[in-house]
Amino acid sequence: MNVLIVEDERKTAQLLQSFIENYDGFLVVNLCDSIESAVEYLEKHQDQIDLIFLDIQLADGESFVIFEQIDIQTPVVFCTAYDEYLMQAFNNNGVAYILKPFKEEDVHTALQKVLKLKHALVKTANGADGYVHEPVELSYNTSFVVRFRDKLFPVNVDEIAFVMINNEIVYLFNFKGEKYTVFKRLDEIEAAIDPHQFYRINRQMIVNRKAISEIAHYVNRKLLVSLKINTPEKAIVSRLKVTPFINWLEKPGLR
Repeated sequence: MNVLIVEDERKTAQLLQSFIENYDGFLVVNLCDSIESAVEYLEKHQDQIDLIFLDIQLADGESFVIFEQIDIQTPVVFCTAYDEYLMQAFNNNGVAYILKPFKEEDVHTALQKVLKLKHALVKTANGADGYVHEPVELSYNTSFVVRFRDKLFPVNVDEIAFVMINNEIVYLFNFKGEKYTVFKRLDEIEAAIDPHQFYRINRQMIVNRKAISEIAHYVNRKLLVSLKINTPEKAIVSRLKVTPFINWLEKPGLR
């Protein structure tokens, strides 16, 4: 896939390029360092670009201006040092949101999401072969290997009530309230489980739809989620995620 990077910090752009090209199937074809140069490039070459990595705060303004000047049809991974732009990003073709300073794993998690979205596209009877194609069924983890005391064993995803990180250690909690250590980052788990069934309500916690018992308003326009099992900390939906969380709840989950 051909990638365009829009980033005004040269070293950051070069680091991002190396992370992207370390992932099979992705090639950075151009680097732009401003709104003006990005608009000029996309006007001529957008049909040759499969993915854009876009810094939100550029030297000549916020990159959302680009969407006002040109009709962007290409998926976008937003990069920024702040999380206040989350909603605006996902309203502008955003498929992932990476916070600076990012690691290679963060970039690769975003690329995994892009590939899953690409594979999920449905071809219709208007396709070249004239046949109707069924949607490609995405493949998600059915279990995770966890540690309990001195033993390792798999835990089925259906048994997971929520996942949380504490002191940089990620834990799975099942519906019995049992806690296990898992050898993955929270971002990796989020990318590996069905987004119809699980939702990341904040930076520390992912919850299973089936574990939610009720929701209440909380301070500063946040939400407090009560789960069917006890949680070490309050399950708070961050303010920026309130609307997408409610929208997610209204959509069907797994049968």
